[in-house]
Amino acid sequence: MSGTNGTEGQQPIKVLLVDDHEMVRIGLAAVLDTEEGIEVVGEASNGYEGLRLAQAYKPDVVLMDLVMEGMDGVETTAKLLEILPDCKVIVLTSFIDDSKLYPVIEAGAFSYLLKTSRAAEIAQAIRAAVRGQSVLESQVAAKMMNRLRQPKETRQAAAHEVLTEREMDVLKQVAKGMSNQEIADNLFIGVKTVKFHITNIFNKLGVEDRTQAAIYAHKHGLAE
Repeated sequence: MSGTNGTEGQQPIKVLLVDDHEMVRIGLAAVLDTEEGIEVVGEASNGYEGLRLAQAYKPDVVLMDLVMEGMDGVETTAKLLEILPDCKVIVLTSFIDDSKLYPVIEAGAFSYLLKTSRAAEIAQAIRAAVRGQSVLESQVAAKMMNRLRQPKETRQAAAHEVLTEREMDVLKQVAKGMSNQEIADNLFIGVKTVKFHITNIFNKLGVEDRTQAAIYAHKHGLAE
């Protein structure tokens, strides 16, 4: 793979790229290839491949896209950190809307950058991550601060706003009283994936079971 060796006596920072756009991966690999002490150990075109390569290469840092078919960056981040809790996930995306920002931060993303970032900024964020220093794009930092400044009651009232589009789909099915298998059949996803989404929904809404989730959905006009 691309990359240069670390300085004498130091291992290079192992980086895994997870992005469904081939040209983005090629560009990132080419840029990082020129950076001292950074080595791209793998490139994945989707979340499933990303998890497989993460298990194989044990990267120090993962550059994660958010919008991918099958398994998006939020779900991939959560599952990856279950496998490699010490790995640092740096989101590198074109999106900054709340529906994607808050869920991936809650999933454990360490830093959040936009694809408009300069090459030097991405390399700096990688090096900062292994030192335990988080880097947030200025617009992201502003959104996080504004959210923290909101009264607790306001944040709770808007809990469902952090649900991903797929989680919202699952919640609507739960509100209809559908079983996991029925939800899986209706949404054309696996039962394990349904369970994963429901766990995330419970955590984000602050509810303990399906009944409470359904009540929440009806109370906030989310049930169809």
